[in-house]
Amino acid sequence: MEEMKGIEVIHSWSAPRSLSTSLMYSFAQRDDMEVLDEPLYANFLRVTGVERPYRQELLSKMDSDVNKVVEDVIFGPGEKKYRYCKHISKQNVPGLTSDLMKKGKHFILIRNPLRILPSFDKVVPPSFLELGLAELVSIYSELCELGSPPPVIDAADLQEDPEVTLRGLCEDLGIPFQASMLKWEAGPKQIDGIWAPWWYKSVHKSTCFTPESVYPSPFPTQLYDLLEQSLPFYNMLKRHTRRASSISKSLPDPSLPVPANEKILVWVGDELVTRDSAKVSVFDSVVQGGDAVWEGLRVYDGKVFKLNDHLDRLSDSAKALAFSNVPTCEEVKEAIFKTLISNGMFDNAHIRLTLTRGKKVTSGMSPAFNLYGCTLIVLAEWKPPVYDNTGGITLVTATTRRNSPNNLDSKIHHNNLINNILAKVEGNLAKADDAIMLDQDGFVSETNATNIFLVKKGRVLTPHADYCLPGITRATVMDLVVRENLVLLERRISLSEFHTADEVVMIDGRVIGNGKVGPVTKRLQNAYKVLTAESGIPIPMYSKA
Repeated sequence: MEEMKGIEVIHSWSAPRSLSTSLMYSFAQRDDMEVLDEPLYANFLRVTGVERPYRQELLSKMDSDVNKVVEDVIFGPGEKKYRYCKHISKQNVPGLTSDLMKKGKHFILIRNPLRILPSFDKVVPPSFLELGLAELVSIYSELCELGSPPPVIDAADLQEDPEVTLRGLCEDLGIPFQASMLKWEAGPKQIDGIWAPWWYKSVHKSTCFTPESVYPSPFPTQLYDLLEQSLPFYNMLKRHTRRASSISKSLPDPSLPVPANEKILVWVGDELVTRDSAKVSVFDSVVQGGDAVWEGLRVYDGKVFKLNDHLDRLSDSAKALAFSNVPTCEEVKEAIFKTLISNGMFDNAHIRLTLTRGKKVTSGMSPAFNLYGCTLIVLAEWKPPVYDNTGGITLVTATTRRNSPNNLDSKIHHNNLINNILAKVEGNLAKADDAIMLDQDGFVSETNATNIFLVKKGRVLTPHADYCLPGITRATVMDLVVRENLVLLERRISLSEFHTADEVVMIDGRVIGNGKVGPVTKRLQNAYKVLTAESGIPIPMYSKA
């Protein structure tokens, strides 16, 4: 009896038609495992009144006293070291003893509803309640609250690489892997539940996990609405799988530059959503053709710096591109404030504000397809300064030229940034911080990401804004130059003038001046810091501690 008391219970939770029976057969091949097939099923039928062809037979042969089942069947004495209990999530109905979740080891098996729904529909017309995906998420959350986040595996991974997936699951459960788990005999099993003739016809033909067919059958259109309801729950759990069943499965999860940004809220369209839910439609113009305008804003000490200037430029850019149904500046401002307040971001934050032409009714370039109105995105992140403002940065000169106003007017702050990206690629390959971009005549325009200035003999020079963006920060710095009683020149500037400047840190590997931030630059930096502290649009509800 002492040996029997030491049995360890492993709980498998899944939606129906998720390869849960195949996985039960897999665990049943172990020499240290006994298996129970849905021990909570009778209680589920009794409590819910759900009709099944085998209902009366099941209730007459299985105990529906759930407390007795949990105590005597699930956690009762056994002859082997482990007991595997296959559970369907919807069977976790009210009234179950808390011991069920608190005792044993739990894991969750998920499967894409694209695969579940057609399979389920062959036996019983599916419904959201029948699938139990919401209950599956609830089970995951409950186990997390108990301090035991369960492993999550995807059926697609079991099919694609069963040994790796099972080894990983066994490791997470703290049990040794056995190669016998990879195969089983075809046909019915003694461990099958009474319902097997209705549900297990396909699995009885199997002897192992087999890959999904490359090309699935057409998805039944009558199940489309149910698919829309179900996918968010599947995707929510999929984020917690040991490995992803997709083309990106070989890529490790990257670490974020600022870990606090893992749990941010993002404004998309007309609502706040979580980071992983922050997506736009594949029919959106920004996906179809980079058809959007944007702004980058900074938050300092409870204020958004130059907010109105940025909103005016966003509006002007949208007007220049003939956007329709554009939100007002006040509406955009409210979305910004709601995003910042919801995230508790009142300082050291950056806002990437994007306005797309909106979703199209069909793919294609024509704005005539845009009949839904614009899509507004407010992405606020905790973000320190991008550049080293104390030791200077390294620049190279890119071969990629800045857009000519003959082709695309830089005064439109648009999302078509491919030439800037190509210049940045050159900078990355040269291991530089950024790349200087020249105009079509070979004069300096700006870097791939910012406007540019040089200092020579106490004078501050910057290129004309013919090719480069007439940036708001650029205008602010130019104003500060005048305030600081320095000489400001705006004209064409050759690359050699930058090479011989006093205060440009490095270009093409050349040291400019002494290679450090110079006195004029420091003076302007200090003036800029004072300005950001004194000005800006206050964020509602912010109070300085």
